[in-house]
Amino acid sequence: MITAELVKDLREKTGAGMMDCKKVLTETNGDMEKAIELLRERGIAKAAKKSDRIAAEGIVAAYVTPDQKIGALVEVNAETDFVAKNADFRNFVSDVVEQIATKNPANVEDLLEQESIKVSGKTVKEVLTDKIATIGENMSIRRFVRFESNGLVESYIHGDGKIGVLVDLAKGESSLAKDICMQVAAARPEYLNRQEVPQDKVQKEMEILKAQAMNEGKPAQIAEKMVQGRIGKFYGEICLLEQAFVKDPEIKVEKLVESKGAQVVRFTRFEKGEGLEKREENFAEEVMKQIH
Repeated sequence: MITAELVKDLREKTGAGMMDCKKVLTETNGDMEKAIELLRERGIAKAAKKSDRIAAEGIVAAYVTPDQKIGALVEVNAETDFVAKNADFRNFVSDVVEQIATKNPANVEDLLEQESIKVSGKTVKEVLTDKIATIGENMSIRRFVRFESNGLVESYIHGDGKIGVLVDLAKGESSLAKDICMQVAAARPEYLNRQEVPQDKVQKEMEILKAQAMNEGKPAQIAEKMVQGRIGKFYGEICLLEQAFVKDPEIKVEKLVESKGAQVVRFTRFEKGEGLEKREENFAEEVMKQIH
């Protein structure tokens, strides 16, 4: 059994995220050394001397080719916001996201093993290790996405790299794609349309809505009808096409896209550090602030 304590120990030793740690421990049947090795192989574990530090800061960056047919989005983490503003760090991230767009790595591990397009004779991993040594902070390439489009790809970076969005648009103009990017950044949709929402997630929401209606004193039959009415609001929050357009809430995104003769094929939204734990002392401070 993979205990929380084991996951915590691996996280502290490698600086990798909780979910990554749990995954490799499960794959290695709880073998700590094999788990560390697996994390290193996947480029998730950090440089050895910095491995006890959690990198939850950093930036999200995008690169779109001039013809807008290929685009990439990457999150590269560092320990502090100070380093995230460092020009050397930001240049490295720009190089990495351009590499992803032009060289099409299969995953982070593959990316790290590729020869750098900017530093001849060195792999991306070696360039990253050099940056960790010179800047003096733990850094990691956490995740990326790459789109190739028959239409066009557009990107949007918000808050100096806090949020990044990549959108693949068919039969549409760049101005509409930019609006969709901003919609995704602001409204945080999880899915394109209701067909993409996992059925178990819908079922769970319907159970919650029914319980709410029953708690309001409604009979079962009435509660069922209320659920059908309220589930639309649920879709309207998590599905991009069913959201109200942020620039004009009177119109749904789907109607906006249709009016332009366009189609949203897919989108991705990265928010810096989401799902990562910050360093323990920072977390403790945040908790204490809430208590007092």
